[in-house]
Amino acid sequence: MGQRQRKKQADRESAASPRPGTRSGALATDSQGRSPGRSWSVGQALIVSLALAAVVGLVYAPVAGHGFVNFDDHIYLYTNPEVAHGLTWESVSWAFKTGYAANWHPLTWLSHLLDVEMFGMNPGPHHVVSLLLHILNTVLLFWALLRMTGAAGRSAFVAAMFGLHPLHVQSVAWAAERKDVLSTAFWMLTLLAYRSYVLRPGLARYLSVALLFAFGLMAKPMLVTLPFTLLLLDYWPLERFRGSDGRSAWPRLLLEKVPLIALTVASSAITFAVQQRGGAVHGVDSLPVASRLANALVAYGAYIGKTLWPADLAVLYPLSRLVPSWWPLAAAALLGLCAATILGARRYPFLPVGWFWYLGTLVPVIGLVQVGDQSMADRYTYVPLIGLFIIAAWGVMEIPWAAVRKAGPAVGVVLVTLSAALTRAELGHWRNSVALWEHAIAVTSGNF
Repeated sequence: MGQRQRKKQADRESAASPRPGTRSGALATDSQGRSPGRSWSVGQALIVSLALAAVVGLVYAPVAGHGFVNFDDHIYLYTNPEVAHGLTWESVSWAFKTGYAANWHPLTWLSHLLDVEMFGMNPGPHHVVSLLLHILNTVLLFWALLRMTGAAGRSAFVAAMFGLHPLHVQSVAWAAERKDVLSTAFWMLTLLAYRSYVLRPGLARYLSVALLFAFGLMAKPMLVTLPFTLLLLDYWPLERFRGSDGRSAWPRLLLEKVPLIALTVASSAITFAVQQRGGAVHGVDSLPVASRLANALVAYGAYIGKTLWPADLAVLYPLSRLVPSWWPLAAAALLGLCAATILGARRYPFLPVGWFWYLGTLVPVIGLVQVGDQSMADRYTYVPLIGLFIIAAWGVMEIPWAAVRKAGPAVGVVLVTLSAALTRAELGHWRNSVALWEHAIAVTSGNF
């Protein structure tokens, strides 16, 4: 073999070798669309998608027989005179103009109006529509991670945990939380559009990213953190922080996000004004800044605890005006984890991405601007937990013991199965108002 041939062979082997912390290079696929680390064809990925959809659908199937509950469902649906009329020119205009329920989310109102137009006030079909959106989100998450990382198995695990973790029951089984599943569908579509833009930058592709993001904000303003999440994905797995000349590209990447950040600022301003006008925002006189900060720190830890041990979930966790005594411990733990992920970023780039995805996407609802009387809420974890699932999925393959890595897929199946069982049990608490509040009282009386 000549020197030129040996060089070409070495280049091919180098291109096919997984990069540190990724196991399969960012955006790495062969001519047939398969990742080099694992030969997954589009057909196999479609089979995984169908399996995810089927499992999530089967686990959540009981929601088709559930009723509405007397917690916000009446505000959004069965006593709302505007929604009761279904889709009319007047109701569509109302959806875009109203700040009803201290929120501006016209696309969410339109989805409820469409449901009423099609199904009336029969609660079963309303729940099924939310379930279908949740299934769509699960499959879209799988495809977004697969297309960005090329790692099908790990992408499937993250999507399965997202689809089946019991903390997400509230977002799916509660009709009033349609805004969660609807806005997240636009979040996932934005990720896929962004991946397309990164591969072949252009104005049309960028506008599709911005338009999908804007739609998401009009379904639920919690999506305001999406531009910063895209910056995390630029670091890993898209690996855009270094330009082709080897120089740092982050100033250009930040400038690239300015139009999206402008949408974030506009949405935040509208949301704050509407919620303040609706009396949903607590002033510092009723809840001091120190109490808010302490509650936020404790909530960050509590969400992780409920992710690992999802017991005693409830529709409402009452807000205490007392500063939790162990907030300094929570602060120290969070700072320590932030430092550890930053120090490990060079070798394990998924760590800071997953961790700051979790921290960042919770910022709008962590309580620094206190809206409502809850200290935390399961529904707030719908998107943030994806970050923790990414750390788990990619982190297990970096454990230095081969036996642990080999056992990783089996452990993943066990975790997904346990999550499915817990989710099915949690669904029972949402079948009607009596079951919901009996469980909530039992949980909160023992913990608050």
